[in-house]
Amino acid sequence: MDSLVELLVLEQGMLRGFVFGLVHVTILIIGYYTGWSINRLLKKTSNGHIAGIIGAVIAHILADLIASLLDPTMRSAALGIVLGGLLPLLLIPFLEKYVTKSEKHIMVGDHEDIEKDLRSHTD
Repeated sequence: MDSLVELLVLEQGMLRGFVFGLVHVTILIIGYYTGWSINRLLKKTSNGHIAGIIGAVIAHILADLIASLLDPTMRSAALGIVLGGLLPLLLIPFLEKYVTKSEKHIMVGDHEDIEKDLRSHTD
């Protein structure tokens, strides 16, 4: 793969990180279309929206890790990408305790879908 990247001159200029972006988004699309979802798994094992948030973050970090390891231009940044993705999780307890959520914090129409989704996991 490294020689292909060198051949296409992806290591320099504006195409640096191309493989990262390609792999990262492909992993997310495959997850959406196959129904494989860490946040759904966490919702089944616990109650609440926090499981969904943490699951989405973990899935994103895993996609970042895989993509950064496959992209020769991003390999040296893999650990920083993962740690940078994990660190904001420490904000969740603070945000849950001190930030008042608006009833309209989710896009219009999503409330019903989320309620239906949560009910299907508790039944």
